[in-house]
Amino acid sequence: MMIKKMMISISAAALLLVGTVAPMQAAKSENAKPIKVLLDAKTIQFPDAQPFQDDNDYVMVPIRFVSEALGAKVGWEKIGNKLAVSIKNDAHSVAMTVGQNTATVDGQTKTYETKIILKKNRTFVPLRLVSEGLDQTVEWYKVSRWVWIGKREIAPLEGQQVSIEPYKKTIGTIPALLKDETGKAYDKVLIFKQSCLPIKLLRDIYSVEPYTASNGTPYLRMRVKTKSTAGPIFFLTKNKDARFRYPTDDLMKDNGDGTKMIYYPIYSSGDELFQGVKNYKTFKLQDIEYIGFRLQGDGYIPMMVNPWKGN
Repeated sequence: MMIKKMMISISAAALLLVGTVAPMQAAKSENAKPIKVLLDAKTIQFPDAQPFQDDNDYVMVPIRFVSEALGAKVGWEKIGNKLAVSIKNDAHSVAMTVGQNTATVDGQTKTYETKIILKKNRTFVPLRLVSEGLDQTVEWYKVSRWVWIGKREIAPLEGQQVSIEPYKKTIGTIPALLKDETGKAYDKVLIFKQSCLPIKLLRDIYSVEPYTASNGTPYLRMRVKTKSTAGPIFFLTKNKDARFRYPTDDLMKDNGDGTKMIYYPIYSSGDELFQGVKNYKTFKLQDIEYIGFRLQGDGYIPMMVNPWKGN
C-alpha cells in the first residue's frame, strides 16, 4: 500500500462511548464480538493474533500489521531480558519496550494507560500509540467494535463481475429477482466475501452477522447507513432455490450514529405461501450459500458468500 508521507502532528481523536469514558477505552459488549481495524475504510487482515480489550478495557492492536499497513517498518531487539520494539517511517520514529507503559515518540516520552505486551509472539500496543506514534486519526465505534484509522469514506464494492448463467436457474426460482427495479434483466453477478465489508451499495453496509432473538428466532442482522429502513435481500440456498426476505421493521434499532440495525428473518412463512415450501421452519442459516442484494440499473447482482454455511 502506497501511503503519502505523514506530516508531524498529534491528531488522536476518539469517538467516546458514553459520558466520560477515557479516550481509546472501550466498554466491553455483551456478546464480545471481535474487534476489527479499518484503514481508510478497508479492513486490515490479521493472520493470527487479533486485536482485543485488556483487563482495563483498553483496545490493544498488533502493532506490526497496523504499522506495515501504514508504510512503516518494525524492528525488534533483545536488550538484556527485555524486548525493544522500534517503528520508523519517513517522518516518525517510535521506540518502546515490552512490559512498559511508555514509548519514545519522535524523541518525546509518552505515557499510556496500559502496558505494551507480548501475546502469541505479537507485540500489542494501546490504540492511542498508533495515533501519536504514526500520526493518524483514530476513532473507536462501540456498536460495531471497529477501530477506524484515517478516512471513513466507504468505497463502492469492487471485484470481477461474472456471468449470471451459473446462478440464473437458482435465482430464477423467484423470476422477479432476475430483473432490477427498473425492469432491466441482470446479466452478471459480483461475488464478494464478508471480509470486504464495509461496502457501498444502495446504502453503506457496515456489517452482516447472525442474530438470535430472545424467543429463539434466527435472523441475519445488518448495520446499514440509512435514514429510514433498508430494502429486501434474498438467499440462494443449497437446495438450489431462492428465498426472498424483507426486513423486520419492528426490530429495527437506531444506533444514534446515522446507522441502523436491520433484521432479516432466516425462515419465513412467505416461503410456504408463495413457493409451497411446507417445512419452511427447518430452514437454517447454514443452508444459505449466498446472500443477494438488489441494485438499480447497475446490471449485476452483488452476492456475499455465506461464511456460516454448512458443508
